[in-house]
Amino acid sequence: MTPLTTVLAQKPDGAPADGIAGWAAGVVDTLGGPGAGLAIALENLFPPLPSEVILPLTGFAAGQGVLSLASALFWTTLGSVVGALALYGIGALFGRERMHALWARLPLVKVADLERTEAWFRRHGTKAVLFGRMVPIFRSLISVPAGVERMPVPLFLLLTTVGSLAWNSVLILAGYVLGDRWELVEAYVGVVSKAVLVLVLAAAATWLVVRFRRRGAEPRHRRA
Repeated sequence: MTPLTTVLAQKPDGAPADGIAGWAAGVVDTLGGPGAGLAIALENLFPPLPSEVILPLTGFAAGQGVLSLASALFWTTLGSVVGALALYGIGALFGRERMHALWARLPLVKVADLERTEAWFRRHGTKAVLFGRMVPIFRSLISVPAGVERMPVPLFLLLTTVGSLAWNSVLILAGYVLGDRWELVEAYVGVVSKAVLVLVLAAAATWLVVRFRRRGAEPRHRRA
């Protein structure tokens, strides 16, 4: 069986055998399924590591016989859960009181904003954790507020497992079916990731503008 790193290096279109793809290929070559799980656990902890590269590449590796498809799905989902649980733990250790204390020191924000966010999470937290696993960028971030709000761990694990399995299955199966064209998955999901990032930045910018305007209007109201 030809190592995955060698297959990448031999591609006629010059697919990268280094960088994140090369690193992930090396881990999968060395450790098999557990290596894919380790890569995805790290991706949850460090979102700049893109799952849209690691997961389709793992599917391609399954197609090459480096590991089985079942092993790819099992280990990557386990890795997702382990990484998410670590971030949940960070949120739980940080705690609600510390979050409020930190929030109170930040400029342009009010404790009422945080309280509204907490109320929203109490109402919609289960859907946020479940579907957040299928949204680039938020896949990792959603675990922290779940920990801060102390969502029951069994429920958190169930939602994380189901959502992660759905996301992982789509990308791994796409890489498995596409074969040596697995990079197409990265291209399409990358567009979605960039769109999500732009929307988040636009929402943050809008919120800051509104907050600045309200803050600037407060003295006039007081003088009146």
